[in-house]
Amino acid sequence: MMKKISLIAISALALSACNDQASTGGAAGGSRQEIRIVGSSTVFPFAKAAAEGFAKADPTRKSPVLESTGTGGGMEQFCKGVGAETPDITNASRRMKKSEFEDCQKNGVKDIVEIQVGIDGLALAQSNKGEKFALSTVDVYKALASKPFGKAQTAKLWSDVNPALPKLPISVFGPPTTSGTRDSFHELIMEAGCKSDATTKALKDTDEDKYKAICTEIRTDGAFKEQGENDNLIVQKLDANPNMVGIFGYSYMEENASKVHGITMDGVNPTIATISDGSYPGARKMFIYVKKAHIDKIPGIQDFVLEFLKGGVVGGYLTKLGMIASTDDDYKKAMDVAKGLNAMDGSDLK
Repeated sequence: MMKKISLIAISALALSACNDQASTGGAAGGSRQEIRIVGSSTVFPFAKAAAEGFAKADPTRKSPVLESTGTGGGMEQFCKGVGAETPDITNASRRMKKSEFEDCQKNGVKDIVEIQVGIDGLALAQSNKGEKFALSTVDVYKALASKPFGKAQTAKLWSDVNPALPKLPISVFGPPTTSGTRDSFHELIMEAGCKSDATTKALKDTDEDKYKAICTEIRTDGAFKEQGENDNLIVQKLDANPNMVGIFGYSYMEENASKVHGITMDGVNPTIATISDGSYPGARKMFIYVKKAHIDKIPGIQDFVLEFLKGGVVGGYLTKLGMIASTDDDYKKAMDVAKGLNAMDGSDLK
């Protein structure tokens, strides 16, 4: 009789736990204790260092689990819903898109906390063994656009787009379409070069789809070679292929300064100073997005966010890894949001 009562009690507890999980999207009932983070390959090394700092500060904490999926891939996973089977945080080397925010809302991810964690530079780089040259956003656009200014792409050599450039094949290692670095490259470099033509620039107001096609679609004839979500692989390939150009985050370039250097863009060399003040064309902000519904279900999320921000101050351990500290105003805003867990409304997203 005692065994039967025990079995009934266990079954009741199990049912209660299942109901608990169902009512909170699977996040309740202690179903997962570690923070799960996905997203940008550029932000990944900083998030990893912050995760190590978070775990070291309190040995009773579970170490966060990180996955480098690319910004777009991370957003897709993040926005699938709430619950223990979905990520708590996604890293991004660009802001969330309006379409991604809408997907989140549609799938029940209603309250999203957006926090700027620092600044990075989208660097175009080449091997220290190669022929050194400078580029402009117009040069890069003409070299890599599928249809530069709406015309057929015929350039084979860098000198074809600008006689001042060397007679070297246009050959660029770059990120895939799932990467926030690719999105930033479209917006900060390709579009900047494309808008140098007044007629094409005017299309943005009259035919945005055509404008996007002309300004951001990259040629597919082999001149641009996607390398997946591994910026270190691009560094290695540049070292082995001195006449090629690579696209990746500034932090990777700085970390590998013995092998590669940044290409001057529009007369500005990528440095901490030029990225911080925005004079370098590839300067961009980095973010993390937090699922507020998980805050009370998965332990330590807010503490992790505060640890990330602590490491990103001037002189902090993340800046020593290559992250560029946010401006004082942006840092204060980020800290206020992190402490208050204020959800974004998405009204200013594009």
